[in-house]
Amino acid sequence: MPSSRHTQFDLPVAKIPDELSAPIVLDQIAEIKSCVRVAIPVNMMLGMVNLLVAIRSDLPLYGIVWFVASLTVNLVRLYLCYLPAPDVGQVSGRRSPLRSIAVQRYLMWAGALLSGLVWAWVPILCAGYTSPQSLFYLTVVCGVTAGAVTHGTPDARTPLCFILPALASVVICLLAAGGFERACIAFTTIVYMAALSRSSIRAERTFKALSRAKHEATTNAAALSAAHDHSLHIIDIMRYRATHDDLTGLLNRSGFLTEVEEHMKAGPDAYCLMFIDLDGFKAVNDVYGHRKGDQVLIEAARRLQAQTHGKSLLARMGGDEFAIFLPVTAFQEATDLAQSVIGALSVHMDGVDTGALGASIGIVMSLQADLADVLACADEALYAAKNGGRNRYHVFDNELRERLEMRRDLERDLPRHLEDGSLDVWFQPIFALGQSLPNTIEALLRWRHPQHGWISPENVVRLAAINGHAEPLLRFVLHRASQLLEALVQAGLKEIKVAINISPREMAQLSVDTIILEHFEALGLAPPLLDVEITEETAFETKAIQHKIQSLSKAGVTISLDDFGVGYSSLEALRHRRVDRIKIDRSFVSNITRSPEDQHLVSAIIDYGRKFDLEVVIEGIETREDYAMIQGLGGHLFQGYYLARPVPESDLLDYLLARETEPFG
Repeated sequence: MPSSRHTQFDLPVAKIPDELSAPIVLDQIAEIKSCVRVAIPVNMMLGMVNLLVAIRSDLPLYGIVWFVASLTVNLVRLYLCYLPAPDVGQVSGRRSPLRSIAVQRYLMWAGALLSGLVWAWVPILCAGYTSPQSLFYLTVVCGVTAGAVTHGTPDARTPLCFILPALASVVICLLAAGGFERACIAFTTIVYMAALSRSSIRAERTFKALSRAKHEATTNAAALSAAHDHSLHIIDIMRYRATHDDLTGLLNRSGFLTEVEEHMKAGPDAYCLMFIDLDGFKAVNDVYGHRKGDQVLIEAARRLQAQTHGKSLLARMGGDEFAIFLPVTAFQEATDLAQSVIGALSVHMDGVDTGALGASIGIVMSLQADLADVLACADEALYAAKNGGRNRYHVFDNELRERLEMRRDLERDLPRHLEDGSLDVWFQPIFALGQSLPNTIEALLRWRHPQHGWISPENVVRLAAINGHAEPLLRFVLHRASQLLEALVQAGLKEIKVAINISPREMAQLSVDTIILEHFEALGLAPPLLDVEITEETAFETKAIQHKIQSLSKAGVTISLDDFGVGYSSLEALRHRRVDRIKIDRSFVSNITRSPEDQHLVSAIIDYGRKFDLEVVIEGIETREDYAMIQGLGGHLFQGYYLARPVPESDLLDYLLARETEPFG
């Protein structure tokens, strides 16, 4: 089996990648210049020796001519070795020709070839290697060519350009002189020349392999360094985006809470936390679109930044809610800032109707370090400010503390009371003119808390939505309503509908249509026996909510628009025929006997409903005078304490049977 003569640096002949070609060639040029600078002095000394031997052999003229030629070529080669390194970065049109890689390589090869040709004329100093000095000159030529290969490892063509002419002249002269011994020396020179050539080529391969490995390592190291820097940059971006709002550039909720917690742990200084909610922002989104809404949020953030100082923390907590945290020394300082913020946010914004926007602010002043409690206090103060009207601030106080404690009790007890039956549903009839039995019976949620007494249905629904109990609450009310329907059917009262109220939160969070229709299908009840009451804002929330309403309506469920007249989209809802019934808000009825304006308004709504084939329910009838006035205005459906108060289900059937022979009107 033949032995391998390859070394670890021997590589298959392959094209070097383009991105590494220029660096490898630059390495070759730099290294060959270094080697030539070392070899030239030796070459010059050997040339001097040749001159001395030629003079001693009575050939001074030949020796001087040859030496001058050799010296000239060597000096030119030395000059080439000190040329500036090639510049691959310059534009070719502005680059000096001597700075070109190709030009410098060709010049190095040409210099080596000229030197080799000079040494090819050594035979004139020894009569074609036939004089007694031939052995000396042969030794010198072999030595100088071997040195050329030794010092020419980076680039094979440089030593080859030198050794081939010099050794070829030896072979030619020896063969021309004739004789067996000279022929053998000529053959030996050919073998020697082949060996030197092979050695040069292998040395160049080795050099290129080492150079390529070096540059690959450098490139990889640079790539790794760049990747590391890029990773750090990405981490910085991710860290920033994790703590900042993309739209406004302010801190987001997570970043804000982290910063606040660190400030609170740093010292016992008094501080102020403000929750700011943009009044009217939802209407801006609905009327002008979300792009304008985003522009409003950006402008609001800019105005808030202008109102806060360096020690303040400002954040967008989500949606249209912002927060400010700042150290304060006096109560007045916090309230002044709140008033300034309200003033800044109330100023007209481009593209939005004047007065469309405002701000409600909840403020808490504290020394305590319990962040969760402080946030709850600020949220409670904001809720109080919004209930008081727009462009107001409210400072958390003892009254709100009691309310907060009550809300926490309710949040804690609601799930348990849902399960144990402490919550109840009462029912209030809606009567049609001249009918003894109700047209519809409305289901009304009731909760009598053992500690806090009666809790309003609105608060119960809000607490359920906040704590994730919206669906159990809806199913509870739906179960009680369907239970009443079954009882009415068994009593022969098959024409009476039952109405339930669906809040905007429930409509947005739950698959209300699926829950209702599947429940009725499971019980075998007809969907037309159900009336779903929604508010005006619910009807216009999103396309998804509108789809739920349409799904219920398509199944035969009556859709009623509750509290009609107090929203901004009432006529729009009627124009698109998304409802079957409207309920005039009680605020138009409470003073109707003394208010001609309310009389005209109620009469107009009744006429409008009649023209568009909509049932109109007038709620809030508390007195005989109210009832008489509504009848005179053309009312047909009535609801109120004067006609019937809400009663538990256990009392309802007895009440209905008692009223069966006593029609109203």
